Amino acid sequence: MIRGSIGKQKNTSLMGEYASLIGEAILRQRTREAEHAARIEAELADRVKSEFISNMSHELRTPLNTMIGFSKILSEHDKRRIPDTEIVEYSKLILDAAGHLLSVINDILDISKIQSGRYTLDAREISIEDVIQATFSTGRNAAREAGINLDCEIATNLPLVRGDAAKLQQAFSNLVSNAIKFTLKGGAVKLEAVRLNDGGVGVMIRDTGVGMSADELKLATIPFGQVDGGRARWREGTGLGLPIARSLIELHGGQMTIKTEKGIGTEVGVILPSSSTINIREARDAVLGSGGPSLF
Repeated sequence: MIRGSIGKQKNTSLMGEYASLIGEAILRQRTREAEHAARIEAELADRVKSEFISNMSHELRTPLNTMIGFSKILSEHDKRRIPDTEIVEYSKLILDAAGHLLSVINDILDISKIQSGRYTLDAREISIEDVIQATFSTGRNAAREAGINLDCEIATNLPLVRGDAAKLQQAFSNLVSNAIKFTLKGGAVKLEAVRLNDGGVGVMIRDTGVGMSADELKLATIPFGQVDGGRARWREGTGLGLPIARSLIELHGGQMTIKTEKGIGTEVGVILPSSSTINIREARDAVLGSGGPSLF
């Protein structure tokens, strides 16, 4: 009787020791996995920061050098007579460079405000059809210059959307600009808006561009991330187009999804609720209150 009790106690003790050892092994494994994931995230953040500094140096200096160089030529007009046609050409180049520089600065300020929670929307009932038409008109010239066919198809029964027309146009313009930028000459980009069954609006931007792998897509959606981050990259940009577009859409209570395949193209889908089902303040608090990760 006593021996049986002692044996049972020994078995219980051994099982407790085994359970403790197994628990410690599981904890060590999970700790190693967490450390590995944190190391990968840190390496990715360091890479993005390094590429951001390098790319911003290029993005800022290039238009500045253009502005300084042609301004110097124009300032020496009294020393060397410059034909009127060249004056007009140089002035346009300076204007284009200044516009590009302003766009870069605005992108940086926008993502900074979004991450700090200081971004505001001028919310009211708006026609999403007008927003899409304005986006199409803006992108048409860029598509024509790039040798790309830009098509637009808008349903006639779209509901009103509550939001900021200028900010939504900025989001869609970023998406269309990205599609054009990464589509080769002779390719196509299509902008489409439809009414959803639940009364909301669906907007799709499809392109026949270079597409992305899963890793490249993850990098592209990080602020300042560059899929082709080298100094010899074939397309310029700050790496803020997709993150800003996603943030602006989420601030309107919407969702953005991206389907892409390397060498085939990319489809960006946006869902916006109608004005009768959205509360801009609640959506804004939900997005900004989460305090997403900041690189700086």
